[in-house]
Amino acid sequence: MMRLACLGFLNRTRVIHSSNRALLLVTCVGSLWACGGKKGDPDDAPKTAANADAKSASAKADSGAEPAVAESHAQVAASVITVQESTFSETVSGSGVVAARVGHLASLSAPAPTRVTAVHVSPGDRVQKGANLVSFETTSFDAAVASADAALNATELAVARAKRLVDAGVSPRKDLELANSEMAAARSVSVNAHRAQQLAKLTSPIEGVVTRFSAVLGANVDAGQVLVEVTDTRSLDVQLFLSPSAAAKVRGGQLVVFREESAEDAPTVAEGKVVDVSAVVDSASRGVMVRVALQGAKRTLRLGESLYGRIPTASHAKAIVIPDEALVPTGEGFRVFVVDSANTAHGRAVTVGARAGHRAWITEGLKQGEIIVTAGAYGMDDGAAVVTKKTPEP
Repeated sequence: MMRLACLGFLNRTRVIHSSNRALLLVTCVGSLWACGGKKGDPDDAPKTAANADAKSASAKADSGAEPAVAESHAQVAASVITVQESTFSETVSGSGVVAARVGHLASLSAPAPTRVTAVHVSPGDRVQKGANLVSFETTSFDAAVASADAALNATELAVARAKRLVDAGVSPRKDLELANSEMAAARSVSVNAHRAQQLAKLTSPIEGVVTRFSAVLGANVDAGQVLVEVTDTRSLDVQLFLSPSAAAKVRGGQLVVFREESAEDAPTVAEGKVVDVSAVVDSASRGVMVRVALQGAKRTLRLGESLYGRIPTASHAKAIVIPDEALVPTGEGFRVFVVDSANTAHGRAVTVGARAGHRAWITEGLKQGEIIVTAGAYGMDDGAAVVTKKTPEP
């Protein structure tokens, strides 16, 4: 500000006579020098402080001393456990559907186009083997039987006549062979007609429950149209779908435990044994079907019901097993926080061999007797002070 004042003074003195300009110029230059060297100028205070800080930092750098940094970690409340060895069972799991076992399901239809004349059962009825289910109009079947029997009788007489003529040497043998061929065709038609007449009344070929029924009294039906299904509910399977990698670990005869849902503490509803593993991948689900024969169901299971199955595939004794909540995901794997004697948590990378339910099998990185953080591990910083709270071992 003093310099601005001096410059203003010079501007005001421009009108002064040229003879006195030299003297004034010398005077102003001296004033400017005095302004620049004046101490206590507020504008120069920041520069002076900055210069002092720079000199101080330079002196510290020359002396080799590092600046002191105060590091402190806030205390974190977390649950901990002591790592113990136990038996770990590797499992594979997947969802499945209750279905009828092969050979224990009957689908029945009309033998030929006809009309429903009587209905003897309804869906959900339990029926015995040979029980009447649906009756059809028999007029067309009876007529077909009469026609077939008449044709068969005519061909039999023709064969007998041709045989006499051949034996007498009147007719060539080819006439007898032709007559035998026509009789065989007529006999086939007669057999089919009698069988259709028998099927004009549908009967159950097995003992079971009517699980599907679409016959309507008085309605016309076509051949091959499924009207009734009977299922033996005492013999059920579960079609369990697994990923191709999981299905590769499954073998016939392995035990399967079924629950209503995937939760580890969900009640067990049934058990079974693996019957076979499909050799193809299902195009719809992109999974491999594993057929499991149900055994020892603890309640009545329904066709089409969804169940969650778990299959133990391997067992490891003296394995390091920890709760999966102790695992903290990293870029390429997992780590756990190990608590030392000073209650300080240190992150350590571990290798997970397998996981089952809420437990994880650690193959590398931990040993028995170490204390690790469980609840509260996610988001914890390395070196944090831990306020511990014991939790039960897995």
